[in-house]
Amino acid sequence: MKKNRRNETIRQRRPIGQAGFTLLEGMIAAALLAVGLLGLAGMQGISLGRNVDAHDMARVTNINADLMERIKFNRGRALAYHNINTSNAATQPPSTQPMARGDYAQWKTLLDSSGLANAQGLVTVTRIDPDPTLNITSLNRFAVAVQILWTPSSKGGEATSTRTKTVTFASVLAPE
Repeated sequence: MKKNRRNETIRQRRPIGQAGFTLLEGMIAAALLAVGLLGLAGMQGISLGRNVDAHDMARVTNINADLMERIKFNRGRALAYHNINTSNAATQPPSTQPMARGDYAQWKTLLDSSGLANAQGLVTVTRIDPDPTLNITSLNRFAVAVQILWTPSSKGGEATSTRTKTVTFASVLAPE
């Protein structure tokens, strides 16, 4: 209460219909904040999942590039790498091609130790030009495809999905 100049008491009145409005504003603000925080938590989970996917993709890219470089280095014997399948030991290069066989063994070890769930590597090498012994003008080129298939996994390395991811590197080899 206030007193005016004449020492009379004046009562202040609250406007009718305003009682509890501040409480309602606070509750709405808290609800909006909660929705925003839930959205941030959801985005955090999605970003962690994408980070695992990116890590897998980086490993696969490095492993694919490794074998592609090995084949390019041994381009004179490129056909020795044809039909390699890391899930089938019978498809390794013949013992008459020791460099290709060693490349296969090292590549398979890299793939097996990569931590990728159900990882499998495939290689196809196809002659683009006709047989150079029959045609002198042939460039003796080969189409090479190195492919890795795997099942996406959680951080522990166990498969968390039934879908299979595939990364394929393709290149054309020509003699030096």
